[in-house]
Amino acid sequence: MANSNRVLVLFAHPALEKSWVNRHLIRAIQGLESVTVHDLYELYPSFHINVELEQELLLAHDVIVFQHPFYWYSSPALLKEWQDLVLEYGFAYGDGGTALRGKKFLSAITTGGGEKAYCRKGYNRFTIRELLVPFEQTAVLCGMEYLPPFVVQGTHQLREREQIARHVEDYRRTILALRDDTVDWSGLRQLQHLNHGLEQIILSSETMPHV
Repeated sequence: MANSNRVLVLFAHPALEKSWVNRHLIRAIQGLESVTVHDLYELYPSFHINVELEQELLLAHDVIVFQHPFYWYSSPALLKEWQDLVLEYGFAYGDGGTALRGKKFLSAITTGGGEKAYCRKGYNRFTIRELLVPFEQTAVLCGMEYLPPFVVQGTHQLREREQIARHVEDYRRTILALRDDTVDWSGLRQLQHLNHGLEQIILSSETMPHV
């Protein structure tokens, strides 16, 4: 593959057997070439994180994805523990902490509430982008580019196979485009949610620049 990026998906779901949507999303990208699906709860059920291994994985990949349900406007506990331990001073930030500089970072989240719940007049009072600011600032502190998030909302109402299939296909297309660098980066940066503009920002073979 030309212009291929290695994609690391840090997947964190403490009750995957109860998840209707995340199970389908993660299955859609498993086995893809140059895409590493790293299930934190499967690997670290006792929260004993191998920091050296995790840092080696980060170094070996170009695009880092946090995939998780949006628990209490943040991440599940193990992913927070992962951030506290793995993103060390001197590795990810601070003096000499340049290991992640230039990499791209994507939040891929699911929310039980629908889009209308995430606005100034909605139940949650803030937009998804506002609530994801701690993740964005973490990426910026580490010298990474924070991409518009991939967000599947209203999962409590997603029961039809066709509804879920659309999100699953969009996620697979997103990961493949990031891997293959078939993205209109300037257009992507204008989006609030990455999956709200896939048709505009994923380049076809006809629109790819010739080098």
